[in-house]
Amino acid sequence: MKLRTPMPEITGATEWINGEVTREDLVGDKPTLFHFWSVSCGMCKEAMPQVNEFRDDYSDELNVIAVHMPRSEKDLDLDQVKEVAEEHGITQPIFVDSEHKLTDAFENQYVPAYYVFDAEGNLRHFQAGGSGMKMLTKRVNRVLGK
Repeated sequence: MKLRTPMPEITGATEWINGEVTREDLVGDKPTLFHFWSVSCGMCKEAMPQVNEFRDDYSDELNVIAVHMPRSEKDLDLDQVKEVAEEHGITQPIFVDSEHKLTDAFENQYVPAYYVFDAEGNLRHFQAGGSGMKMLTKRVNRVLGK
């Protein structure tokens, strides 16, 4: 997905955990961070406390949506997704993408991966991998005009 691309429709979830959102709920409100992760991804679990801290620090200024992107058959176990989400304190809405519908719409190939959209719903930043929270913070602050 190229920078400045509009946010795709948020459809095709196998299930939503912690509530459901639509594109209309997000665009025009405030910037949005999409965080792609998987239960079988060690790096994702390592990054989770930082993602949660980020979510909490920016709770008034930023929508945070988690997307569970399975990487194997074992990752399709919904009970395991719920268990790992609870273990790691993921309280934001989780789009369970067992059929890779949103993953394909984002053209995403990585976990963890982070997509930052501005309030108008245009992609402003993408990064993949476990590290780089400083860069993510910098980009989000830029989108927030800080």
